[in-house]
Amino acid sequence: VLARVRKRGTELGGEAAELAALAGEQEVALRSLVAAAPTESTVDGDADLRPALQLLATSRFQVSTPATQVMLPAATAFELAAVVREALSNVDKHAGEDARAWVLLEDLGDEVVISVRDDGPGIPEGRLASAEAEGRMGVAQSIRGRVEALRGTLELQTGPGEGTEWEVRVFR
Repeated sequence: VLARVRKRGTELGGEAAELAALAGEQEVALRSLVAAAPTESTVDGDADLRPALQLLATSRFQVSTPATQVMLPAATAFELAAVVREALSNVDKHAGEDARAWVLLEDLGDEVVISVRDDGPGIPEGRLASAEAEGRMGVAQSIRGRVEALRGTLELQTGPGEGTEWEVRVFR
């Protein structure tokens, strides 16, 4: 419903557009709240990462996962879902209201790979470094910091007019 209000309000413009923006913010907040709910885990403390990522799908954000479970330690699954939430939040904040994003989860056996790609304007060269220098630590702490804590790797591909793609790799 919030996504529909957001879309229709944007089309109408004026006061409805303001309400549409608020509905969009609430949609993101609600999905974050739902995604932060405890995941079901096995007796040994593993959890399937797929449901936490699938909850993030919207009309603008497509999430593709394997047909089979992607089992990880529950804490790892939680942190990876938080990384994806932050990347999608950045799409909402910086890529524009019409930007779309695609999340792909791959289970390669000895490692899990997640890519988050958007069709936004891309990140200008030096922008992340200047944001970090200004004390805005969103990417540094919420994305890079979480991946480093998991001993994973993070690759960023972006450029003006090219969108942004994050690739996260975490070994089991």
